[in-house]
Amino acid sequence: MVLGEKGLEYDARVEKTWERRTEFLMLNPAGDVPVLVEPDGTNLSNSNVICEYLEEVYTGVDLLGHDPVQRAETRRLVSWFDIKFNREVTDNLFGEKMMKRFMHMGEPHGPSVRAGHANIHYHLDYIGYLTEKRNWLAGDNLSLADIAAAAHLSTVDYIGDVPWEDHPGARDWYARIKSRPSFRDILGERIPGFAPSRHYENVDF
Repeated sequence: MVLGEKGLEYDARVEKTWERRTEFLMLNPAGDVPVLVEPDGTNLSNSNVICEYLEEVYTGVDLLGHDPVQRAETRRLVSWFDIKFNREVTDNLFGEKMMKRFMHMGEPHGPSVRAGHANIHYHLDYIGYLTEKRNWLAGDNLSLADIAAAAHLSTVDYIGDVPWEDHPGARDWYARIKSRPSFRDILGERIPGFAPSRHYENVDF
């Protein structure tokens, strides 16, 4: 989505990280995604590192903030979703219900799934609270905070586990995210053998 918002052309490639390909490990010894490879051969890993790099190098569209306070708030919210939301919601729902099944790692852990269903309400309330005060999560303009939040919510929404009807503020915010051209390709992606929830691609749910 960052690449799309900045108008940068890219070639997305699937990497089966569990195969531990030598060529891929040479790009990123951690063996995880995402990895960005520039035309000159420069390669970077870790989503936050890649996004900060893109902000510094491709400055036409600002996704971080115009001043130190704004940038700090954006980074705070990116951390909120990549760490707190991921631990409390994404791992407990998408991780347990989809990734375990996809990776043949056994059945979902019931208490974890129940915790994810309980925790997501708090986070959706927080999104609603933020968008009552601001146009987007971190301020007046779309930022890396919105992109981080949308990345996690899109995975949970893929399996239909986001209770949008209980959180109209968060739903309205996500509808605006879904309507952006940079997000359309993401909504078109599919996990082989697993269809998304019926409303997944619909801007109006």
